[in-house]
Amino acid sequence: MKRRWLRRFAVVSSSVAIALAIDPLWAQQGAAGGEWRSYAGDLGATKYSPLSQIDARNFGTLRVVWRWQSADRFLSRTIPGRGEVWANASLTFDQLNKADPKRWRDGEPPTITNFKATPLMVGGRLYLNTPTSVGAAIDGKTGQTIWIYNPKSYEAGTTTMSARWNQRGVAYWTDGSDERIFWGTGDGYLVAVDAKTGVPVESFGDRGRVDLMEGLPYAVRGSRDWLNALTYSVQSPPIVVRNTVITPASISSYNILKEQIPGWARGLDARTGKLKWTFHTIPRPGEVGNETWQDDSWSYTGKVSGWTTYSADEKLGYVYLPLNTAAPDYYGGHRPGDNLFAESLVCLDAETGKRVWHYQFVHHGLWDYDPPAAPNLLDITVNGRRLNAVAQVTKQGFVFTFDRVTGEPVWPIQERPAPPSDVPGEHAAATQPFPTRPAPFEYQGVTIDDLADFTPEIRAMAVAAIRNFRIGPLYTPPSLFVPGGNQGTLGRPSAGGGANWSGAAVDPDTGMLYVPSRNSMSIFRLEAPRPGQKGTLLYLERRGGSMPRMPESLPLFKPPYSRMTAINMNTGEHVWMVPLGDGNGIRRHPMLKDLNLPAVGGDSTTSGPLLTKTLIVHAITTGGTSNGPRLVARDKATGRDIASVDLPGLAIGTPMTYMIDNKQYIALTVAGEPAPELVALALP
Repeated sequence: MKRRWLRRFAVVSSSVAIALAIDPLWAQQGAAGGEWRSYAGDLGATKYSPLSQIDARNFGTLRVVWRWQSADRFLSRTIPGRGEVWANASLTFDQLNKADPKRWRDGEPPTITNFKATPLMVGGRLYLNTPTSVGAAIDGKTGQTIWIYNPKSYEAGTTTMSARWNQRGVAYWTDGSDERIFWGTGDGYLVAVDAKTGVPVESFGDRGRVDLMEGLPYAVRGSRDWLNALTYSVQSPPIVVRNTVITPASISSYNILKEQIPGWARGLDARTGKLKWTFHTIPRPGEVGNETWQDDSWSYTGKVSGWTTYSADEKLGYVYLPLNTAAPDYYGGHRPGDNLFAESLVCLDAETGKRVWHYQFVHHGLWDYDPPAAPNLLDITVNGRRLNAVAQVTKQGFVFTFDRVTGEPVWPIQERPAPPSDVPGEHAAATQPFPTRPAPFEYQGVTIDDLADFTPEIRAMAVAAIRNFRIGPLYTPPSLFVPGGNQGTLGRPSAGGGANWSGAAVDPDTGMLYVPSRNSMSIFRLEAPRPGQKGTLLYLERRGGSMPRMPESLPLFKPPYSRMTAINMNTGEHVWMVPLGDGNGIRRHPMLKDLNLPAVGGDSTTSGPLLTKTLIVHAITTGGTSNGPRLVARDKATGRDIASVDLPGLAIGTPMTYMIDNKQYIALTVAGEPAPELVALALP
């Protein structure tokens, strides 16, 4: 099969093409009407709101006006005649877990601190979910609880894998009279409740929920052993396009079995929950791409699901799915071939599930370099031509940009040679795609010149630290762990990115893309199964082992260690890059404090950016009162730090903004004791 078929396959009908040719171009405008109806503000994942009451002059006067403690802090119980009630009393977190042991996984209590959700705001109400899959509605003006619904996903016993307690938000749908909130659960269900009351919708699926594991090969509910089980969960919010709900899915990442659950994409009727269509993300015989799964590996390989958030163009009726790595993440000897549609962006017709076009970012993935966030829809002018585009940021530090109607790359993408693998049975792809524009927004690969060189002594320490590790350019394959010898392959960016689930933000007025990223590394190493492991893989990801440690916790690489990059998507040029935070913890190191270093970054969290009419807003971990966490506003044109305000805890989720009674609020989830909180800030 020619490589061009692996990269892209457009099937836009002539009638659609003609209609688009005569129809005026439409713009992505972000969140509308002072609300925030989708996870990222709108279906185009812009994270943009035109609200401007909070601006550069007054941002520094923002104050926390209410705080809402996560519902996971409360113990739910059912009382005859009263249904489910929530009682807090004075239970500590430990007492709560002892009172409800069903919530435990692998001998550990739920991680309720992982409160990543970005709330929606519709009609003055905020909607979100918690790490244990509990949904809630909160008054956006006062922070008072309106309703809480607990689907008790933990009772089925299905773990949520390595990221066990992990929920990022909910979805909203209305037909003008009926209003519903949808979210996925840690045990693989899609839940639908009435937006006003939180009561499950009786007419949706089985009394308000649909079993997403039903009909999937190898899917078995009930295992609590995430290392060896075939596990399935939903961790990111569904997307609703017209009257179709499409849900992400997370499937076992670390395993000892080559047989895994496939991450098929499915569209459900928003009214009834009935299955409308299934798209086989691992194509079956007769389907496009099946020949890229050699030796019938399509029949047992799993994953290739969209674990992260999706985006959609409601006018076109298209949904854009960033799909992840095939199982297992780091060894592909049991799945020879390029493995379409793994690590691809796939455009589907949301009503029918028919593929419109696709592009594969990584052939035969071995690094868990799946696209980590919803692609951003944006309207740009390139060489005098107006385009409806879609841009995908990646863990590798790339931005891939396409015409979102046809899938044609906006700028050329080159197939370049990639290093081979020396792991027995492994056949790494000979080439990988590299976009020619924009330039990468993060460091890629590892060379000696990339190591910290603040002083000659520190450079020598860094060289010694990596002595037993393999280094090389981006896409250097994982290597076998050898006791006393090779400790694995150092890869940059890490399997966590680069860019991660927080994604990028788009300014619809200017076509600017703002990307937060981290300068991080992973060790890609494999080992044969250990005695007693009853697996079906020749090699497994090795967990544990030495790290390239610098003396006295010095940084291994050159700075910056986190950054925000602004890219003009009309030209593909970087406009500015700023480190996220001064990195005082590094700059004040005894061996560095006299060097008068500039800001080096490293103070960011995975909380994403919020874009308004005048500002770009994000959170960092230091610099506030008593050097605590803060919310920062930057000038969109220059990246200059304009003002900041203290946060009551480290930011966890991405901030959003809304307006009620002519007052603008910014809300986000933050760490707290005894449980994390949703907090809202507003002007005095």
